[in-house]
Amino acid sequence: MGFSVGNENEVKSEPNVVPLCDVLLVLLIIFMVVTPLVQRGVDVQLPTALNTISMPDNPEVILYIKRDGTLYINQDQVTMDTLQTTLEETLMMATDKKLYLKADEELNFGKIVDIILVVQTAGVDIVGIITEVKTTEEGG
Repeated sequence: MGFSVGNENEVKSEPNVVPLCDVLLVLLIIFMVVTPLVQRGVDVQLPTALNTISMPDNPEVILYIKRDGTLYINQDQVTMDTLQTTLEETLMMATDKKLYLKADEELNFGKIVDIILVVQTAGVDIVGIITEVKTTEEGG
């Protein structure tokens, strides 16, 4: 902190802003270097869509399908035979008729198609598929 004395009775103090400016410039340089690295990826021309929505934080109805084909509606285990009636009961209490599907990646696609047909028969208007965000490079 610099200060000057013009008169013995009067003391003037001024904050030294040079270290603050140095810190800000270093932070600016760090962000300029790191930002392109974070956004690195494959350069692709993505399609545009007019009607896109993001998944809500707390969806009302989630259907989980494990690798072995075990079904869960909001953590309650169901079978393929009771799936339609359980969905109908769950949707009666829900404010909207949207279902979010979380299925294991190694599940047979034919099984998912059969389940989606049952879901549509139960009266679900919209089926949203939930996926995980890929965080690390996996071999293959």
